[in-house]
Formats: sequence, C-alpha cells, structure tokens
Amino acid sequence: MTVSTIRQIKQHIQQLTNGDTDNQLPSFWFTDWLLYVIDKPAIALMTDEDYQLSDTELEQFDTGVAKMKQGTPLAYLTGHQEFWSLNFTVNEHTLIPRPDTEVLVEQVLEWIKNQPTSVNTKRLLDLGTGSGCIAISLAHELKQANWQVVAVDLSQEALKVAKHNAVINGVAHIEFIQSSWYQALSIYDEPKFNIIVSNPPYIDEADEHLAHLTAEPISALSAPNQGLADIEHIVQQATKYLRTGGLLAIEHGYDQGDAVQQLFLNSNFESVHTVKDYGDNDRVTLGQVQ
Repeated sequence: MTVSTIRQIKQHIQQLTNGDTDNQLPSFWFTDWLLYVIDKPAIALMTDEDYQLSDTELEQFDTGVAKMKQGTPLAYLTGHQEFWSLNFTVNEHTLIPRPDTEVLVEQVLEWIKNQPTSVNTKRLLDLGTGSGCIAISLAHELKQANWQVVAVDLSQEALKVAKHNAVINGVAHIEFIQSSWYQALSIYDEPKFNIIVSNPPYIDEADEHLAHLTAEPISALSAPNQGLADIEHIVQQATKYLRTGGLLAIEHGYDQGDAVQQLFLNSNFESVHTVKDYGDNDRVTLGQVQ
C-alpha cells in the first residue's frame, strides 16, 4: 500500500507545478483539491502534515489531478466556486464565475448608489445568467432596496443551477425566465428596466484558445463577428427595454473596449465609458439611455 501523507503530497504538488510551463496549472488548484478530498481546512496543510490519506482519498486525489491536467477546471471537480463572497454551485452547463466579472457587479452597485431613488419600482435584468452569479450577487446586495431582479438564459439546465444558487445564497426575489436574450420578454412591460447587465459570449469563434477550453460550454463563450455578435444584439435591442436614463452594463474581451463603445454610441447611448479589470484590461462598458 502506498503511504502518502499531506507532507508527501505537498512535495508532489511542487513537482507538478514546477514542470511544463506551457501547461502550467495554479498550485492552489492542487492544494484546494487535496483539502476538498480530505475535508480539512487550509490550516491542515501546516498543522497536520503527517495526516495519512486513505486508499480511497488517494485514489480520488490522483483521479482529480489527472482530470485537471486534461483540462477540467477545479471548480467542476468540487462543484463550487466563490464569487462576490458567496458560494455558487457550478457544473458543465454553466461557466465558472471569474473574479474579473466582479468588476461588473461593482460598477452597477456604484451607479445605483449615485442615482436618485425617486422611482417606486426598480427593476434589473440579467441576460445570459448562467450560474446566476451576477443576478444573485446584485440581488443579495440590493435585498433591502426592494429591487425586482429578472434573470434569463436559453439553457434550461443552466437555469436549474441558477435557481439552486439563489436558494443556497438566501436570495428568493429573482424571476428566472428561459429566453434567448430578450425573446421571451415583452417590450410593452411597464415599468421598464432601470438596469440591464450581461456577461455574454464574446470570444471570437476563430480564437485558438477555445481549443484548450474542453470542459466549459463553448456556446457560452464564443460568438460570430469577432466575438461581437451577441453584444451587438443586446446593445441594439436594449433601448426598447430600458427606461430613459437607464443603465446598460456589458462585460467583454480585453481588446473589445473601443468596438463595444462604438456599438453603444451607434444606439444613442450617452455617458459611454469602459472600465478596466483587476489585470488592467478593458472589461466592462457602460452607457445610459438618453
């Protein structure tokens, strides 16, 4: 029987992460996976180095490492990802929430904070909600402010995940709708939305990096027209669903800021500007309906 203690596995992880830089995985993926398998807190990596993994735990750890090396992200192995200090269930039907998307949440909350609160009914729409991380994080922050949040996605499986995430994060006041973007929504609904947010597919279909993304749903990542097709549709239709002065906020690729700003301007948005993410890349463009 193989004897493997936490100390030995930590040494093995060092070897794994010091190897081929072309296929470098973050070391925390392996240590977090180890902690998940043995169900111990992070402090155990220092205080419990002599803990010996059972045969079952060792087999589970090795299987997970092999899957990660083949392209499966850690979050799909554990089934969870933190976002906005909340915990989200994820699976192969949803994208894994990324830290840079928190910039979108921050910008929307900042905009709300600076708005007069004269309207009685405040409504927010999240297009392509996926795991629900944006809608749920915003609804969680706006709990006391009586906002109505609507979240749509084309995928029924993704909506199941999003509904579950709303429950586990204690956010009950979200309406989930199956829809291709605005399709199932009525332009005659009153009142219209104060805010529309979206993190749509924005990677160019010809992007060579898509070949390495073997686990996540490609339909949620890539779009035609250099990755701008879905963004263009969302921007062009947004004015039908937004109140005068309402906000549209869209996440996009690091090299798409100028192109997305032009789409906003073409649809007569004002106060159009792009905000950078934590890596200093263009990430979120915002504008208001005139």
